[in-house]
Amino acid sequence: MENTEKLANSKQVIAYIAERFPNCFTLEGEARPLKIGIFQDLSERLADDPRVSKTQLRAALRQYTSSWRYLYGAKEGAVRVDLDGSDCGALEQEHIEHAQTALAESKARAAERRKEQAAKQGDKKSNARDKTAPKANKSTANQAKSRPAKAKNTKLTKKPVEPRRELNAEDIVVGKDVNVNMGNGNMPATIVELNKDEVRVRLSNGLTMLVKAEHLSS
Repeated sequence: MENTEKLANSKQVIAYIAERFPNCFTLEGEARPLKIGIFQDLSERLADDPRVSKTQLRAALRQYTSSWRYLYGAKEGAVRVDLDGSDCGALEQEHIEHAQTALAESKARAAERRKEQAAKQGDKKSNARDKTAPKANKSTANQAKSRPAKAKNTKLTKKPVEPRRELNAEDIVVGKDVNVNMGNGNMPATIVELNKDEVRVRLSNGLTMLVKAEHLSS
């Protein structure tokens, strides 16, 4: 029996229409500019589909066309496509400029959010250190003064911290070689896809993964 359960969110709708119309929509890499009036075409093609409504289609298209990879694809020489992947004319210059402006503004907002999150994390760590810092006990302090200091046979050596340079918004582009902060160290990777809040990278072993932009460095 065919699954007719209604799709729950825009992400699922985008995945569904990419499966139905693979020559038009894509889930990875640069997205091709869509034909003007694509919503009407999509509504007609899926009019009898119980899994998705017009409201969901409109919201999904808005999310798809505002993604970084779609805005990257709106460039000089790009050609619009219809649901079947047929060319529908070159992208107009005003639309190219609009996409470039929208991309720059979106990157700036994402960079600002990363700074705010980093500041909040720094405050939390500082508060945690203050709460866990042991209080001096007078009797213990006096005992410590009267006891002779024991010679230490070992010295604690700190591991050198590998210098990391946080990426600027303009550094986060498809094809950029970066390092991924994995907690215990950095792993070399290459950016293969951009989203608003996450970046898909391909590790040196061939695996791909989604990471926050703040976990990347050069």
